Amino acid sequence: MAMRFLVMGALNYDHVYGMKHIVAPKETAASLRLETACGGKGLNQSIALAKAGAAVWHGGMVGEDGALLVETAAGYGVCTDFIRTVPGRSGHAVIQVDQEGQNAIVLYGGSNQCLTKAYMQETLLAFGRGDCLVLQNEVNMGGEILAQGAARGMEVALNPSPFGTEILNWDLSKVSLFFLNEVEGEQMTGKQEPEEMVSALCARYPAATVVLTLGEKGAMYADRERKFFCPAVLVRAVDTTAAGDTFTGYFLAARAKGFSPEQCMRTAAQASALAVSRQGAAPSIPVWEEVARMTEKSGGSIVENGEILR
Repeated sequence: MAMRFLVMGALNYDHVYGMKHIVAPKETAASLRLETACGGKGLNQSIALAKAGAAVWHGGMVGEDGALLVETAAGYGVCTDFIRTVPGRSGHAVIQVDQEGQNAIVLYGGSNQCLTKAYMQETLLAFGRGDCLVLQNEVNMGGEILAQGAARGMEVALNPSPFGTEILNWDLSKVSLFFLNEVEGEQMTGKQEPEEMVSALCARYPAATVVLTLGEKGAMYADRERKFFCPAVLVRAVDTTAAGDTFTGYFLAARAKGFSPEQCMRTAAQASALAVSRQGAAPSIPVWEEVARMTEKSGGSIVENGEILR
């Protein structure tokens, strides 16, 4: 039976402001443009998995204004059976994107903070051993969801973003795969060098796989047996908003297809490169066929212990 994915995460309305530069403290600056779209790390990761051909269900809450969020998820092939509507407003994000494609994000939790124990148990009851639970930190009850999913025999993938110290109180020994960037890596470990971050996480959670994304510098993979570096696919960045979510979704989808770690990293890097070359979050995420064509055209290399792997 093919692996099923349950993403328990945020569904947000994104308000994206194009800026000459990210606004500094005490500064007032005019935006060059404004766009609105559906996003949230959870929704973006669900859409990335669906576009990569995975069987994915989204778990989470929307407010009374959330019909478009549900329609968007369904439109990309995400199963929405477990999305519920609660009173009040949906979550939203204020996103600044500068002319180099870098971003700064402010989140409003809204309905994403309304998960209940009864809802969590009802949703997880439909999944079990052989399935994968994908988590971030944009919804409440993250630690409880992780523990209950692991207790049901699910593999757990965690993107500890946005980082909060409460994450360190979760039973992270139950996590199978960590996906994090340099900022989250430093917050999780107190280390500043990527090699040290990865080594610290592997020492602390020896049963887990660690994937550390480094933006335009590439990404690192480590598990109990090996560690290697995957270079980025260089493109002109237009908007990096969904880059990490695309990487996570495509890595997991490729892994479910039986790809090797090297192939998973290369596939995720190529998908992420396509995403950052386009405007927006969910709309920028490529479909599997686009990434496959890119793979055929490129001869990207992966470096392990100083040796180039093909």
